[in-house]
Amino acid sequence: MDITNLDFQQASIKQVLFKSRLRSVLYGVREADADLFSPLLNPLAQWLHTVVRPKYGTSAEVFEIERVLQRMLSAGQDLVRQYQRGHIEEARTGLEQINHYSDQITDLLNKLAHSPARVAA
Repeated sequence: MDITNLDFQQASIKQVLFKSRLRSVLYGVREADADLFSPLLNPLAQWLHTVVRPKYGTSAEVFEIERVLQRMLSAGQDLVRQYQRGHIEEARTGLEQINHYSDQITDLLNKLAHSPARVAA
């Protein structure tokens, strides 16, 4: 089994959803949801757990994706805190770091797509 194009589209949509929701918070359109930064409730984290981990559970790339995702969620939470403290422009500038983490996740998923599947034990 390998990660299909549909799987990549799902991951891409989930990353865009996270960035869009975060941007909406930083531009005052909405409040931050509790699940936005939760490793258990975040849609991309859930997708990793239900789709990627069962196919590639022992892969170093999976662990790295999870690590980068956790950094992305923490960074997003920090940006919201900055915004709430009145450091609005600094928080918005921090979205570049979120894009960097998102690019790293995409690169790691591409590595998985081009490597033999390693089914979790």
